[in-house]
Amino acid sequence: MALKGIASIGECMLELSGGAEKNWRMGFAGDTFNTLWAVRALTSPDRPCDYVSAFGDDPFSKDQIAFFQAAGIGIANSPKIAGARPGLYAITLTGAERSFTYWRSDAAARQLASDPAELAKSLENRAFVYFSGITLAILAPAARVTLLNAIDQARKGGGLIAFDPNYRPRLWPEPAAARAAIDEALRVAHIALPTFLDERDLYGDADQAETAARLQLAGVSEIIVKNGDLPAFVAFGESSEMVEGVTVETPVDTTGAGDSFNGAYLAARLTGSQPVEAARRAHKVAAAVVQVRGALAPFENVKAAFEN
Repeated sequence: MALKGIASIGECMLELSGGAEKNWRMGFAGDTFNTLWAVRALTSPDRPCDYVSAFGDDPFSKDQIAFFQAAGIGIANSPKIAGARPGLYAITLTGAERSFTYWRSDAAARQLASDPAELAKSLENRAFVYFSGITLAILAPAARVTLLNAIDQARKGGGLIAFDPNYRPRLWPEPAAARAAIDEALRVAHIALPTFLDERDLYGDADQAETAARLQLAGVSEIIVKNGDLPAFVAFGESSEMVEGVTVETPVDTTGAGDSFNGAYLAARLTGSQPVEAARRAHKVAAAVVQVRGALAPFENVKAAFEN
């Protein structure tokens, strides 16, 4: 059987944005969902895309699932937890730079690995499986083991595994715990999409090349070290190259830029682009996303930037 499906694993939250205008707008977003959104925008509708998480039985969870479905995104065998509900975050902006306030300690997504058999089914027959350091951070240690076992099973079934370490200090009890969990995740990853500033803060890397070299030693074969709108460092096989970024003179909101870069990169690789060209396309999509409010740009904006 040809592997076609794409699965992204993590937490999609309720997103409140626009507060500077005293008129909060609610949407749905979260790092791994933002990435899947870009993948969905850029791949054929007949390629299944599923967001693997856990959901509540409240009205917001039902609206969230309906929002996914309207965009052509399923939830595979994700559990629905009685009495649970989504996490929530609010974006506040200083210029285009954002900060976040979260309410997520009892979010349903923390139970995404509660049924190991159903989790494994959700990841079967996937061309790509994507997850992040935030996916790891919201889980208890035993649940992380369950998740990584399921991802490893998908890898052994022929799926390509992509991972963004996406280090967020407030989600971890200490840096050592984050390093240990991320190092375990790198062992099952074919593709890594780290952000240099995160890697510098967590591992003390001096530059993007040092990050790539460390991840190659961990066994990752394809590495894209992002650095905002500055050049990305792409390492693939014996080759490496800096790929120029795209600067937006007057960005509106930088939320989701790195996530959309990841989604565009993976979509480009799925459709035959080599790593350097995929990174060029990904920079263009990230530049389009920072020109809209919130984490999710309309599909037509994402497509136009990708094809330009």
